[in-house]
Amino acid sequence: MHHNSQHAMLAPICGSTAELATRVAAFRYDQLTAEARTVASHCALDWFGVTLAAWNEPLVAILLDQVREDGGHPQATVIGIGDRFSLEQAALLNGAMSHAIDYDDVVMAMRGHPTVTILPAVLALAEYRGLDGRRVVEAFVAGFELACRLGKIVNVSHYADGWHATATIGTFAAAAAAANMLRLDAEQTAHALGIAGTQAAGLKSAFGTMCKPLHAGKAAATGLKAALLAARGFTGNPAIVECNQGFADTQSTSPKFEEALIDPPGGFYIVQTLFKYHASCYLTHSAVEAARHIRSSGMSDLDEIAQIVVRVDEGHLRICNIAEPRTGMEVKFSLTSMIALALLGEDTASQKLYDDALAKRGDVAGLRRRVRVEVHVAPSHTLSEIEVRMRDGRVFIQACDVGIPNTDLPNQGLMLRAKFDALTRPYLGSGYAALGEQIQHIDTVTDIRGLLFQTRIAASDRSGSSDSR
Repeated sequence: MHHNSQHAMLAPICGSTAELATRVAAFRYDQLTAEARTVASHCALDWFGVTLAAWNEPLVAILLDQVREDGGHPQATVIGIGDRFSLEQAALLNGAMSHAIDYDDVVMAMRGHPTVTILPAVLALAEYRGLDGRRVVEAFVAGFELACRLGKIVNVSHYADGWHATATIGTFAAAAAAANMLRLDAEQTAHALGIAGTQAAGLKSAFGTMCKPLHAGKAAATGLKAALLAARGFTGNPAIVECNQGFADTQSTSPKFEEALIDPPGGFYIVQTLFKYHASCYLTHSAVEAARHIRSSGMSDLDEIAQIVVRVDEGHLRICNIAEPRTGMEVKFSLTSMIALALLGEDTASQKLYDDALAKRGDVAGLRRRVRVEVHVAPSHTLSEIEVRMRDGRVFIQACDVGIPNTDLPNQGLMLRAKFDALTRPYLGSGYAALGEQIQHIDTVTDIRGLLFQTRIAASDRSGSSDSR
């Protein structure tokens, strides 16, 4: 340990904890570009929608029972439920709820879901400390950018080896965001990252269980507690990222510290956020969009299809290639089923679609069995190509890549508002529109507690369970 503390006193290694902590501590809202501010509000709008839509998921009910039994001071609000719990409990519940239907945003630099780990921590802290929406956006972006820079250090091998980046990197990101909100200096922030880093965990082998969403909640709660402890003088290893047996050393086969210091185009990673418009695994989305395009371009008679070929990156075969799904959840990870649903014109954005009966539906099964999955080498691992061959010899070919961030931000805002409205209207009655309007301008909101309370679902609407989606 003595060696490590000595090590921390040396000139910081390129991309080290000290460098990252300095950036987090110094970051202020005024440094944001207009694009970064806009996308931050998009992330918030998307987060509130997917969180509210999951208020009655079984895992949320279990966690609620547990925290109610644990008890604690009422400090921060849980979305949808409207009750207040301790800071950590609220961050845990809101984080787990927001990742429960796997419909939240993604960023490739992190190889994970940033918002579900960061926003629950900063909203809880802002509510408890009486801070405004401007401070929420400021801290959120500070954490988001750290997540991407850390993702660049540990890069592809971290995820490939079985770590769930949302859980691991997400813990650092929540700590950074909370440290910024608490106005910790660079040294305290480095300790917050040290406290977070030794607790950062989460395995991809948990996918398909309640633990995948739990990862997001745990990251938010653990990161928040790390910053609160650092504010009180609790210490961690302030070189946790780069030190011997530190985060990069143990969790990446080829860390690239210098990558963390390279600024992305436009200065902010947040503008590279990718949003989901289909309630399924993100790697199915390019194929779904390509299939929808073919359907809309005049390929109408499904009975006349001889064969469908989909060409995807090899990684898809391990993640979303369930050939014969047995449940609605497995359909979301079945490339062939998702293509069938798109060609059938089904609303793949509707959570209601994915019940267990869907897996056994004759038209879906009949069509998916005509899809052959082939591997191709493409410039982007998210690019998919579909070829539909008709019995009369006609061929429809369409490629799509949902890994390219949308640069038309007004259009993205409209799409996300439609998604928010569809997800929240069943639960909030007429209140959903005013809430959406406020969240779209979250940096002008002065009362965070009031905003969160507006998400409360009336007891009369709570009986409208998931079948009303």
